[in-house]
Amino acid sequence: MVFASKIYIILLVIWSIVMTVWGLAGFLEYFTGITPGLTLQNKAYPNGVQFVHWLLISLTGITFLLGYFMQWKFTPIAMCLLFSNLALLCTIETFDFMSEQWSIKAYLTELVFYFGTAIFLMYATVSKAHFHL
Repeated sequence: MVFASKIYIILLVIWSIVMTVWGLAGFLEYFTGITPGLTLQNKAYPNGVQFVHWLLISLTGITFLLGYFMQWKFTPIAMCLLFSNLALLCTIETFDFMSEQWSIKAYLTELVFYFGTAIFLMYATVSKAHFHL
């Protein structure tokens, strides 16, 4: 189980790098209109929602990366707060702006990921050891 936990925390580092790059690329497109390879803006979202979307994605990636590499003991708590904000934003985006049926499945998958990862960061032995909890 410890080996799987170590693999999961490494996957979270990789996921955080992807989140950071995706969030910053989204901001680049949001502010300049320059599409970084593929269109990242969702035309269904109002500008304010789109801004918060990129802000939370960027903050989540950056917070985990900095927290992980600095072994900041408040990283698990900060991530729980960011995950709760992402879950709320995802709820708003899914039920107020999306019309596709597949989005419910994606929505539930995202919520399970946030909840499971928050539990992992708060209670897993590997996480407690890394963040000195």
